Amino acid sequence: MNEPLERKTPVTLFTGQWIDLPFQEVARLASQWGYDGLEIAVGGDHLDLDLADEDPGYLRSVRETLDRFGLSVHAISNHLTGQAVCDDPIDFRHQAILPPRVWGDGVAEEVRRRAAKDLERTARVARALGVDTVVGFTGSKIWRYVAMFPPVSDDVIDDGYEDFARRWNPILDVFGSEGVRFALEVHPSEIAYDYWTAARTLEAIGGRPEFGFNWDPSHMIWQGIDPVSFIWDFRDRIYHVDCKDTRLRSPNGRSGILGSHLPWGDPRRRWDFVSMGHGDIPWEDSFRALDAVGYHGPISIEWEDAGMHRYHGAAEAVRFVRSLLFTKPEGRFDQAFSTDSTASPETD
Repeated sequence: MNEPLERKTPVTLFTGQWIDLPFQEVARLASQWGYDGLEIAVGGDHLDLDLADEDPGYLRSVRETLDRFGLSVHAISNHLTGQAVCDDPIDFRHQAILPPRVWGDGVAEEVRRRAAKDLERTARVARALGVDTVVGFTGSKIWRYVAMFPPVSDDVIDDGYEDFARRWNPILDVFGSEGVRFALEVHPSEIAYDYWTAARTLEAIGGRPEFGFNWDPSHMIWQGIDPVSFIWDFRDRIYHVDCKDTRLRSPNGRSGILGSHLPWGDPRRRWDFVSMGHGDIPWEDSFRALDAVGYHGPISIEWEDAGMHRYHGAAEAVRFVRSLLFTKPEGRFDQAFSTDSTASPETD
């Protein structure tokens, strides 16, 4: 009997929703729940870019914390600063999420410029930490026109993609020089939020390899996008995987997909983010598709659920993910039907 090889896919916890807790405590909890590592968010004391630049021992201390709890790191994220690179307008929403070093005096173009420089620094810090993937947002000059009314000309949309390319190509130059990739989380309010905008985004930057996607199906399914097809269509650009779930409610003739300006968890909403395994994402089909396209990176759990305590959700989610990480077969099952004596089907 041949014993199947143990699968080595790391399951990590994204720390963005845990930024209020000390980094050491998040590491302790993640280890206790059975995670292999962390996707570390820039912010709080989880990853301080200023200290990483100024104190040669800072990143060593981050590594020591991870080692103490038996954890790895495969990706870091800087979603919030990335949002300010292309957004228009820059306003009170950005002031609430940006670090003071990026917000500065709040003058819009200067905020964008500082945000771009912060992303470049994120690439350098990632490399210094031994990480080759940064996950984040890009912002978008044209997201505000998504309803296309009042009417918006093609020139305005074209300029939005050109603006993205102008601002992000210099950032990606730094990523390339550091040997680090940027994985955009395909998401409403970003330059890419569905299939067509993702394709056009790649076209805008000439398909340069430093730029790919963070596959997070929770933002696709409520828009009516098939997350499994997205994996296949962009199979060479899936640079990272974030997993959270979305629960769709039966149409009731009142609420649509845009959220109705209702808060998370309000039962009048048409959809809500929920802890992994409690929604409508086709997880098994998705994981089989990731296997089929040869994705070998981490599976990172991003926890968001207005109706469940995060300790319960995070502990449950890692078990759910592991139940779907099948060991792949060493050969095709139909080899057993072959009369060819050289065939070598699996045995059990």
